[in-house]
Amino acid sequence: MANSIDRLLDELIQREGGFVNHPDDRGGPTKFGITRQTASANGYNGAMRDFPRALALEIYTQRYWEAPRFDRVAEIAPHVAEELFDTGVNMGPAVATAFLQRALNALNRNARDWADISLSRHVDEATLAALRSFIARRGQGGERVLVRALDALQGARYIELAEGRAANESFVYGWLAHRLGNAMEATV
Repeated sequence: MANSIDRLLDELIQREGGFVNHPDDRGGPTKFGITRQTASANGYNGAMRDFPRALALEIYTQRYWEAPRFDRVAEIAPHVAEELFDTGVNMGPAVATAFLQRALNALNRNARDWADISLSRHVDEATLAALRSFIARRGQGGERVLVRALDALQGARYIELAEGRAANESFVYGWLAHRLGNAMEATV
């Protein structure tokens, strides 16, 4: 899976671009999508224009792949893990994990296939077991459906964010365009 995370990181850095200081972004100046607050929390106190790519890669790997255990999800369903990583970077790993848990509960056929899991917002053993059961029952086609369910939840959240804060309308098209592009590619 190391190659997968390397590819995801390269795509993310390319998508996020270099230094950005958009007036509607609550996070303030960013570089490679990393905010000043996140950079400082990881020991960087220089100018954001000079924020090093290597540190961005380290932060993304540790904070958005390993710590939330998306690497464990990748062992079972790599495309689901990729979706969780993308959502986690944009909305936080706990939100991405909650989307997974909600979708798995909705897809368990009234707990006939596996018991409902708690919405712990952490990839725990119960979440991994439910995911294993889902993939065993539904296979690759099921993984495609699960990714679509995660995309749907993410898209709905983007609309809610734009409805709740007008300044987010500056970003919602780009958020959705990226999401729809991935779903339509149907790489699963």
